[in-house]
Amino acid sequence: MSRILVAEDESRIAAFVNKGLTANGFTVTVVEDGPSAYEYALTGSFDLMVLDIGLPGMDGFTVLRKLRAERCPIPVIILTARDSVQDTVAGLEGGADDYMPKPFRFEELLARVRLRLVSDRATEPTVLSYGGLQLDLRTRRAHVGTETVDLSAREFALAETFLRHPGQVLSREQLLSQVWGYDFDPGSNVVDVYVRYLRRKLGADRIITVRGMGYRLEERD
Repeated sequence: MSRILVAEDESRIAAFVNKGLTANGFTVTVVEDGPSAYEYALTGSFDLMVLDIGLPGMDGFTVLRKLRAERCPIPVIILTARDSVQDTVAGLEGGADDYMPKPFRFEELLARVRLRLVSDRATEPTVLSYGGLQLDLRTRRAHVGTETVDLSAREFALAETFLRHPGQVLSREQLLSQVWGYDFDPGSNVVDVYVRYLRRKLGADRIITVRGMGYRLEERD
């Protein structure tokens, strides 16, 4: 199980990232200031760090620069509200492995986390399959039996979420959070709409409604 250090002082974003990564099987530790991020990362106990730039006590650029000066090899994905080219270049040249501007969608962050961990250890599966449904995470292609099915980026992200939790009931709130991001509207019916899209493409009886609870991916031949 991979261990992720999240350095983020905005509590709503920290909770969102923590919840999403934990739901996808990661062990997460959250810190809220730069000195803590630096000290925790130096322990060597983490496989990757998600690092906010605007941290109190020591900004993310300084944390990253000090870590690399200490030859700390932890992969780092920077999160920041700063989205200028100069800041992007500064982060990458400072030793970051990836860079994501806020606001961001959780499925994109999750994909980048997995990519960095795969690049580092080559342990993450690249194909998910369950009950005749298969998703290739590298080519972003879906297969039902021997048939290739075209999915939009959002449909693919929703299908991936179901495949990572086969047979488990997922609430609309969980799906909104993981697929649409921390700024989702909890009153939206977008989940229901996209579940209908997936049913049309993957099979009407593959994703079932659990009344009052959410949706579940069923095993089908």
